[in-house]
Amino acid sequence: MTPSDTGGRLGDEFFTPGTSSFAEFLAAYRPGLLPTRRPFPEGVRAASGRFPHGTTVLALTYRDGVMIAGDRRATMGNLIAQRDLEKVHPADDHTAVAFAGSIGLALDMVKLYQVELTHFEKIEGIPMTLRAKATRLAGLIRQNLGQAMQGLAVVPLLAAYDTGASDGERGRIFGFDVTGGAYEKRDFHAEGSGSPYARGALKKLFHPGMSRREAAFAALQALYDAADDDSATGGPDITRRIFPVVSVITEDGFERLPEAETEELSREMVEQRRSRPDGPVAAP
Repeated sequence: MTPSDTGGRLGDEFFTPGTSSFAEFLAAYRPGLLPTRRPFPEGVRAASGRFPHGTTVLALTYRDGVMIAGDRRATMGNLIAQRDLEKVHPADDHTAVAFAGSIGLALDMVKLYQVELTHFEKIEGIPMTLRAKATRLAGLIRQNLGQAMQGLAVVPLLAAYDTGASDGERGRIFGFDVTGGAYEKRDFHAEGSGSPYARGALKKLFHPGMSRREAAFAALQALYDAADDDSATGGPDITRRIFPVVSVITEDGFERLPEAETEELSREMVEQRRSRPDGPVAAP
């Protein structure tokens, strides 16, 4: 039932006490609006390369909180579908989500997750805990399992500044699998087809207490290494002035690094790679 069916008035379901989950509300009253509805008949798979996919995303903790970054390339089989895709999005003031996988589903899932967090806070009067945020995102992924088995998987990466932490480690990172499993990662993590190379780079570059500039430079180096070995990952495009998205989450909230700062760091990195194509070595 839509507002037009009731003369412009909201239906009774909007005034019925129930769950604080917006996704569960949609599942009960408007299941067709969920991005996780099945697009294909049983037994039919999405043809490989027919739909745009995005990779690679990563996150790492640093001195002031947590940093999350992603390249800008989307591919469709052997074709570059988009060169300036935004894969990193704020979920609320102190939480961000990045994604790898089927772009259309991923963007819808990110929007639903943003509404999910806002809806909970409005209904309950308090923000959701970080562990609950990870659990809610895992639930959305689990609802998409049918599509994932048909070839339309979405694998997000959650990064947050934990305002309720008491142990001093406020930068938190969660990885997920296509079945909805949630796993907290320590120090850094990456998802997407270029993630093995990105994680390899971060292993040698990460160290505790990094400054914002050091962390951003490490993230860019890791994405460069991923692009060097994975054709689905895009490196910095100097000619078109398209650079990775790098954002931080601190006590002050979510902030995307200015384009000028990302460009400066990217150009410095590319210049260094002229004399050392394989990138910096691990610190002793």
